[in-house]
This record gives sequence, structure tokens and C-alpha cells, in this order.
Amino acid sequence: MQTTPLRIIFMGTPDFAVSTLKGLLAGPDEVVAVVSQPDKRKGRGKKLAPTPVKEVALEAGIPVLQPTKIKTDEFREELAAFNPDVMIVAAYGRILPPHLLELAPHGCINVHGSILPAYRGAAPIQWAVINGDKTAGVSIMQMDVGMDTGDILYLKTITPEINETAGSLFWKLADLGSIALAETLEQLKAGTLTATPQDHSVATEAPMLRKEDGLINWQDSAKSIHNRIRGLDPWPSAYCFLAGKRLRVFSPEVVYVDSEHKPGTVIQADKSGLLISTGSNCLRIVKIQPEGKKRMKAEAYINGHPIAPGTSLTESPS
Repeated sequence: MQTTPLRIIFMGTPDFAVSTLKGLLAGPDEVVAVVSQPDKRKGRGKKLAPTPVKEVALEAGIPVLQPTKIKTDEFREELAAFNPDVMIVAAYGRILPPHLLELAPHGCINVHGSILPAYRGAAPIQWAVINGDKTAGVSIMQMDVGMDTGDILYLKTITPEINETAGSLFWKLADLGSIALAETLEQLKAGTLTATPQDHSVATEAPMLRKEDGLINWQDSAKSIHNRIRGLDPWPSAYCFLAGKRLRVFSPEVVYVDSEHKPGTVIQADKSGLLISTGSNCLRIVKIQPEGKKRMKAEAYINGHPIAPGTSLTESPS
């Protein structure tokens, strides 16, 4: 049993990692350093913007390291100088070399937004929604040299809501990850933590999403399209084409009625939204984002730009 606070090096970059870092800063252990990806240029002015994790660390007065290369002996020595007991990794964005995984006595512990071995990779939350999973969760994992292949130390799950988006589930799992990590570290210090190997035979991948993944295939079922729209919200977002212009769609509702219309045909356009035929059942779209405009209720757009029943929402701009 360890009675003194753990000395922690935290490695993370985007918003998902912020909840975990804040939880550590509010906890009984000591974050001695933070490692984050280099700043990137953003906005119209292309000014360098700090990563979300870096902002939190600087506000807390924690030293921040942003190496462009992490496999060097110099970087390892820089981390070793902080004398960490454990390294915590949450969405850092790089695969760590063995000499960093073994740097601290308790190794590297990762906060991953899925129920491993499901959804190993960069976009676990989005793919869980796209696939319509009834349960989502966070795995606390002992890192090894593979991509999310290490032993599971702790697992915490939740039930997504029927209209959950990747965006809303993202924040829920970020907070859940912070809670799960705190409970994991308590067990670590108490000497009661156990590691469970993953069943690699049932592992699935969650590759990074591309903009073109948002293109809707109206031949799919309404339920499948419903899941994809939610899983791609807020990015890259699902889309089709109306009169040759890109139309992003949000807030879908499955209508369990079959239609004789060709999939992708607007059956009804009124204050309730756009009712569209699909390969199986129909889909109502409540919110849209026309090309060059902001997201709005479909009703608001229809009031100024009527969409006649029978209009085809195509899968290409032509």
C-alpha cells in the first residue's frame, strides 16, 4: 500500500482529456508535469492556439512539455527528471515507444473511450453511436506497445440515450473517464488493482473519420441512417445534396412506416421537418444546415425555401 501521493506525468491533448486532467488536479495525487501535442494554427488569422490540455495545465501552474519527437533519449531523460510514479495518458495522439511505457514504476495507464476490446483506435465514441450500441463506456488500461491492446484495469459503463449524438456522449464519457481513473488510482495505491487481459479475438477497430464518411446512402434503413447521423454529429456531420448543394442533416427521428417512394425522396416538408423515404421505413430530419449557412430547424428553412414533395435528396452534387 502506498501512503504518499502519486507523482503523475499526464499526457493528453484535446477536450476529451481535459476532464481527466482536472480530476487529477482536484484529487489527492500530484501532477508534476503535462505533455501535450505542439500548438497548431487555427482560425482565419492562423494564430498558434494552445491545446485544451495545455490551457488547463498552465492555469494550474504545471510545467508543459510539447515535444515534436518523443522517441529520443533526450525526451526520456526530461521526463525521468520529474521522477514519476505513473504516467496517465488520455487522447494524447501518439503511440508511445517502449522506453516511455517503462519509465515510471507503475508504467503508463490509459483512459480510453470504449469498452475494450471494442473500438480500438482514434474514434471509439463516434463508431459506438454509428453502430447503435446499447452500452458505452470507458476502459482504464495498462498500456503496452500495441494500439489499445493492454490489460484492462478498470471499466465503467453507461447507457446512451436514444437520440444521443457523438458530441453529447463525448462529454459524458470524458467525465466518466475522470471518475473511473480516480477509482483506479485508489485501488493502485491500496494494492488491490487487478489486470485482465483483453480477448484479442473479438477486438474491433475505430478508425479516424473522414469528411466523406458523412455521405448518406438512402438505400440503408432509416435506423442505420439515424445512427450514422448521430454518430457524425458534430463532425464531420452527415450530408446529402439538395438541388446540387450540400445539405447537412441533424436531429433524425425514425418513422416506422414504409414508403413506395424511391429512397432519398422527400415525402413531406412542413413544420415537423423533412420526412424522407429510405431503404426501410422513413426518416424525419428536424434540423439541417444548408451550404454556406448555420444549423437551423428544417421548418425555418422550408418557410423561406419550400421543398416540394417528390424532391430527391441525392448522393452527389450533379
